[in-house]
Amino acid sequence: MLSEEEKHSAAEEVFRQLEQTAAFIMAERILMYHSLPDELSTHTFLRKWSGRKRFFLPRVNGVNLDILPYNESRLELGSFHIEEPIGDDVVDPAEIELIIVPAVAYDRSGNRLGRGKGFYDRLLSSSQATKIGVGYDFQLLDSLPAEKHDVPVDIVITQSTVKVIKS
Repeated sequence: MLSEEEKHSAAEEVFRQLEQTAAFIMAERILMYHSLPDELSTHTFLRKWSGRKRFFLPRVNGVNLDILPYNESRLELGSFHIEEPIGDDVVDPAEIELIIVPAVAYDRSGNRLGRGKGFYDRLLSSSQATKIGVGYDFQLLDSLPAEKHDVPVDIVITQSTVKVIKS
């Protein structure tokens, strides 16, 4: 229900704040997501930094996510109508230093509500990378139900909040 201008402004502010975090400044290898129309847009941010940071995107592989290098010219529509990287150059998740995690909602304890398939929880459970959730203000709630397999994020950033849960 946000206008295109409101979406653009929110994404600009969220990613401006992300750029100022120590986790982003120090990271060289970053797993992003290629946003859907109802998610905070990552497209401008990826283009802005892709020459200075090494970005990776997930690709659905059965019930798991493969991680591949980001190259704007090497994306194709994949599972769930998300543009995914093509190729065979899958990267070990242990090489990723920072993961920008999408969600439907987050809470102030770092819990996240995804789209229900568990792809990110499986990936995050095996990663030592700093995990940052990004979203709109209305996506940050006081609390969400969490199950034992759910993996919280370390930081949540919205256009008006940077909530550090674990530093």
